[in-house]
Amino acid sequence: MRFSISRKRFSDLSEQEILALAISSEEDDARIYRGYAESLRAGYPDSAKVFDGMAAEEDTHRKRLIDLHRQRFGDVIPLIRREHVAGYYNRRPVWLVENLGLERIRAEAEAMEREAEAFYLKAAKRTSDAPTRKLLGDLAAAEAGHQNTAEALEQKHLSGDARDREEDAAKRQFILTWVQPGLAGLMDGSVSTLAPIFATAFATQDTWTTFLVGLAASVGAGISMGFTEAASDDGQLSGRGSPVKRGIASGVMTTVGGLGHALPYLITDFRTATIIAIIVVFVELWAIAWIQNKFMETPFFRAAFQVVLGGALVFAAGVLIGSG
Repeated sequence: MRFSISRKRFSDLSEQEILALAISSEEDDARIYRGYAESLRAGYPDSAKVFDGMAAEEDTHRKRLIDLHRQRFGDVIPLIRREHVAGYYNRRPVWLVENLGLERIRAEAEAMEREAEAFYLKAAKRTSDAPTRKLLGDLAAAEAGHQNTAEALEQKHLSGDARDREEDAAKRQFILTWVQPGLAGLMDGSVSTLAPIFATAFATQDTWTTFLVGLAASVGAGISMGFTEAASDDGQLSGRGSPVKRGIASGVMTTVGGLGHALPYLITDFRTATIIAIIVVFVELWAIAWIQNKFMETPFFRAAFQVVLGGALVFAAGVLIGSG
């Protein structure tokens, strides 16, 4: 069975419908800002105050629009929302954005105001009716005012120290949720698969067999590491974030780490494939050391020594077992 949804064109809306659409949009935006505030309150209380203030500002504009509607058209406001109008800007679901971090939420809020202002300005240019043109211009000015209000609220609630604290907290959360599990996975995938891949390579000198063993080892290790990371800690007490995100980071990077030196064995010439695989291993190990130095603040040469030494030992074990 097929269903079709009829959406009105913006150019076909009456002034009353445009005003009703503005009212419902302001109501939705206030609800979105309150949702952002609640999601940030525990970890970023100062930013939560900013979004509380923006929600209150949206409420003020909604009340002014309702008063204007009552004066011009009476108390009955037509039911019309964004999804009823073709070409009208749509908001992303709150649940889709609130889990993406502080900076993404701030950027989304800025985009909300810019999109609304741009839409009203564009709509004003498309009408020749003077009252409608004035109404759309007033709405665009109101949205531009929201941006100024947001900046004033940030200056009030987000001092330099408060912003620095929140940015440090966001960076720490990013490291705990994504970098740390991903780094552990990359190390496990890069190092633990060295022995089976190179043992198979030197035992069989068959590139296709070596690739299949490497593929199986990489995917299997990725699945194992992903589930282990997700099941080991729900993040509620440790503050390490969503177990699903950590599991994905660990599982994907484990698989990538193993595939890096398995893929060269798609080359049919054994000698060429092995040389390239060894070069890839060298690059992987140094990349791990660089990530440890950049995000975990581990001295580079100490990290490099630990990773390269461990990788070299596992690589040598694989070669010796395969050659024997």
